[in-house]
Amino acid sequence: MTERVFEQDAYARLCDAIVVTCDGERVVLDRTVFYPTGGGQPGDRGQLVLADDTRFAVKDTVKGEEGEIIHLIEGETSGLRPGTRVTAAIDWPRRYTLMRYHTCLHLLCAVVGAPVTGGRMGEDKAHLDFDIEMDALDASAIESRLNQLIATDARVEIGEVDEVELDANPGLVKTMSVQPPRGQGAVRTIRIPDIDLQPCGGTHLRRTSEIGHVRVARIRSEGKRNKRVTVVLDAPAPDLAPVPR
Repeated sequence: MTERVFEQDAYARLCDAIVVTCDGERVVLDRTVFYPTGGGQPGDRGQLVLADDTRFAVKDTVKGEEGEIIHLIEGETSGLRPGTRVTAAIDWPRRYTLMRYHTCLHLLCAVVGAPVTGGRMGEDKAHLDFDIEMDALDASAIESRLNQLIATDARVEIGEVDEVELDANPGLVKTMSVQPPRGQGAVRTIRIPDIDLQPCGGTHLRRTSEIGHVRVARIRSEGKRNKRVTVVLDAPAPDLAPVPR
């Protein structure tokens, strides 16, 4: 299993690692800061850098079997033999944008308060689909409440819930289409005190204020049970964003 540095420190933009396997474009490291595609969050991009500054572009990151994280390399990979020491470095501005969107979507869950049937985030927008009637969704009211919650500067906390407790409280799982992984005894959670608590393996901000002002760009029907609310970041990353390390 790849050690997932990003799960405990989403602000770590690089780490030292060792190549475990290299099969064509697919490279597995013993540890990584690269988040793999999942839960509506795209996989990280970036570089693997050798001691002599040779650089290999990571075009995407995906999950493998047995807990492996696979870095998909663009171009030649012959220099990435098993045992090679590398520095794994993510595209930090892109990741930080995705973190802002992901944390915002957790707030959106709390504001709308309906079962989530799907969702996705990108570099320019993010959306959630809700099982709710269209006339219950008011863009202006949702936008106002989102920005109120962002301005509270609430903490975003990483925790975990025992699988037995999760089974006893199924309402903690907000997404109807995706269930949290089981079999490890505990499930990772993201908690925003007095606002939202749910299982989540994604990368998040430390505080809601880092999201900055957001705008509800569109609300539309995607079917009988899917009403899509799309949000966009309405400003550059706030000045209080931490300096990447």
